[in-house]
Amino acid sequence: MSETFRVSEEYGNRRLDEALSSYLGLSRAEGKRMVKEGRVILNGKKIEKASTTIRENDLIEFERSEEKPSDLIPEKMDLDIVYEDEDILIINKPQGLVVHPGNGHNEGTLVNGLLYKGMDLADSGEGFRPGLVHRIDKDTSGLLAVAKSDLAMESLREQLSDHSMAREYQAIVLGRIDEAQAKIDAPLGRDIKRATRFAVVPKGGKEALTYFEVLERFSTHTYIKCRLFTGRTHQIRVHMEYIGHPVEGDPLYGSGNRKLYDKGQLLHAGKLVLLHPRSHERMEFSAPLPSYFEEVLGKLRQEK
Repeated sequence: MSETFRVSEEYGNRRLDEALSSYLGLSRAEGKRMVKEGRVILNGKKIEKASTTIRENDLIEFERSEEKPSDLIPEKMDLDIVYEDEDILIINKPQGLVVHPGNGHNEGTLVNGLLYKGMDLADSGEGFRPGLVHRIDKDTSGLLAVAKSDLAMESLREQLSDHSMAREYQAIVLGRIDEAQAKIDAPLGRDIKRATRFAVVPKGGKEALTYFEVLERFSTHTYIKCRLFTGRTHQIRVHMEYIGHPVEGDPLYGSGNRKLYDKGQLLHAGKLVLLHPRSHERMEFSAPLPSYFEEVLGKLRQEK
């Protein structure tokens, strides 16, 4: 069954395979394969070149892969389900849980736990991540939206694309921030020196906007909340390191920021706002801070 995608300003003037894979949450290789297999039509014409440049308001028609996640192993695990209906599932993910299989590992992830519950999950176009619209890092805790129906998958992806889905995070960062609030506008790309990292890059990077507001100041740290306008990999972690205030506990970004907590970054996706795919009702979800996060805040408050 074919689906359509009207090109927004964000995806205009980009390669067809790049825009399509970004929109669908696929790898660049999968986007290119869709074009080569004749599963993509641009403004009514079948396109053979993945490098074709698309423009704002172009209409892309595509067919997803028929591949199913049959090789994934259902695993019993305790999951904190905040909300569930026929279309969507909202999960409060704990720190330490990987969202989906990858790099040759197909066990011990959130996806495996969801499959064990026997619930229907929408086809994401990639067999290893059924139902997933977005992701959060292994050591980041908090709210994650999962699509159970194709209607939900299409709607939630559109909301991510047009930024109508709001995601708010809380973090403890190194150093004292004097500004009450600020915007970080710095494009991100792969770190050329370390492949596992991302970095602010002057040329060729993807647009990345992070807004943050100070909630509480301490002598050595600052407690903030962040809102993502874009959702790049490691975005908050990279941006906070870039301005000299890496997230406490982050093992990949920053220096001297693992004195209070050394088991992963103190970053929590505490608020998620979206429109229900079927009813279009505005829905707001929240998840309390994990106990270890509260403990670090308590220590900082005692030192005031």
